[in-house]
Amino acid sequence: MPTFYGTEINNPLLLGTAQYPSPSVLAESIKLSKVDVVTVSLRRESGGSNAGQDFWNLIKELGVRVLPNTASCYSVKEAVTTAQMAREVFATNWIKLEVIGNADTLQPDVYGLVEAARELTQDGFQVFPYTTEDLVVADKLLQVGCEVLMPWGAPIGSARGLNNEYGLRSLRAHFNEVPIVVDAGIGLPSHAAHAMELGCDAVLLNTAVAKAGDPAAMAKAFSDAVSAGRQAFLSDPIEMSDMACPSTPVIGKAFLS
Repeated sequence: MPTFYGTEINNPLLLGTAQYPSPSVLAESIKLSKVDVVTVSLRRESGGSNAGQDFWNLIKELGVRVLPNTASCYSVKEAVTTAQMAREVFATNWIKLEVIGNADTLQPDVYGLVEAARELTQDGFQVFPYTTEDLVVADKLLQVGCEVLMPWGAPIGSARGLNNEYGLRSLRAHFNEVPIVVDAGIGLPSHAAHAMELGCDAVLLNTAVAKAGDPAAMAKAFSDAVSAGRQAFLSDPIEMSDMACPSTPVIGKAFLS
């Protein structure tokens, strides 16, 4: 099971909490999937009024760990300020750091991301950076203090799965001691299982569950999939081949004319 900043997580599925049809459906999805960590946007909460308190109370009642995020932040200043506010509201140093660079693809601004990560780690945050699969950017993030990498699978909410399998394999090979969480673009349990089969440590998703016809059932399906994918990786699967390889031995078989 993955360990993030010294905290071991029992379930390698991390679940977002936005866009569900109702609080009860969200609660049922969390319960059925048995996730340990959920992501929460500061925009669902408030520091000085009662707005959003019902949502926050629901999350606390479920007993899951909260990973606040800086969703929809487009500048370093905005992301850092949002993270600082989230720490006050949710009482955690964990932060999923998003610095968006493109409004259409929601691709991270990797330059701003590294700068924001440096500021936040110096301020005592434990940063989960939403990044690309770029090796150089990953190295820079680790240099400024990040201990987790969160590369995207595909654009947020696109349900395209893993657009760059080679890139994810390269990340795993180059940073084999660093927890890697595939974040964004996952649409099917098979996508999540494949990410785990590549050696990733966890998968974070939201839209694929929240907007499914039956979110709770889909949440459980994803939880089962990441578990199966992890077990497959640990079991050392066979390599692909361009040629057929008979599963029934041919040695000793009679040759009939």
